[in-house]
Amino acid sequence: MAGSRVGAEPPALAGREGVRFGRTWQRRQAEELADALPPLLVEAQRIASTIAPGVHGRRRTGPGETFWQFRRYQHGDSAHLVDWRQSARTDKLYVREHEWEAAETVWLWRDASASMHYTSSPRTPAKADRATVIALAIATLLVRAGERIAALDHDLPPASGRTALRRLAHLYETAPADAASAIPTPHLPRFARAVVISDFLADPEDIAARIQSHASNGVQGHLLHVLDAAEEDLPFHGRTEFAGIEEPQKLVFGRAESVREAYRAKLAHHRMSVRAAARRFGWTFTSHRTDRPPQTAVLALYAALSGAPLPRAG
Repeated sequence: MAGSRVGAEPPALAGREGVRFGRTWQRRQAEELADALPPLLVEAQRIASTIAPGVHGRRRTGPGETFWQFRRYQHGDSAHLVDWRQSARTDKLYVREHEWEAAETVWLWRDASASMHYTSSPRTPAKADRATVIALAIATLLVRAGERIAALDHDLPPASGRTALRRLAHLYETAPADAASAIPTPHLPRFARAVVISDFLADPEDIAARIQSHASNGVQGHLLHVLDAAEEDLPFHGRTEFAGIEEPQKLVFGRAESVREAYRAKLAHHRMSVRAAARRFGWTFTSHRTDRPPQTAVLALYAALSGAPLPRAG
């Protein structure tokens, strides 16, 4: 960020003066970071604003003040739970139920490895940029719903509010270009939830092992498979050279169209393997292409987090 000293170390001062100056410096750095709102976060918030937040995945009974539904009185229910006004309308007793309003934590990770920086057209974003926008849009919706968010690949504690959102945006903005492509597997609290966004161009068995590592601890997860249109369609014709991004390999085909059907079949099999691994451990899986609106992917992930039926992502 031009003109910003975010990340610089404060001058060393001793004693009480040093502590006081350190706190002032930290506050100033935090304010500068908050003012320098990353463009991708602006785009993510615009997308989030087009999706009606509704009610997040807390639609279950529990302590809270928000009315959810009436249900028939059951043996064992306390008498003080009976809604006498509603019950007076019929000859049956009804109990008023409220929503569970305890904040939950969702751990987010978007792949920022070399392969994610690919784009086949200047009219479409790189996969990493689209993944970032989707992750931040989901984070925006979660924050608005009162949930806590955290980055799966960092040890910063979960937080809520705009500060947490901007901190996540800063982590994404400053991530190294050669970040690891494997799903991080830190120890998460039991029954936590995770959102993982990647092109998943890795060994399906390794992906399955990492999903299992989380699922064995009761973590619920949601995978979003992001690909460039050319990676799905292989629209190339004639003599074409394909160069590896993460591995120094090159393949040359005299007629690229001659391998199109075999390539598509292999990609479909790979995607099916990743989807099967996710479902085997109770995780959800949906796909998205960068040449399609990000709103569809955000809505699909948000529905998965809410426990609603998954709409088809684009």
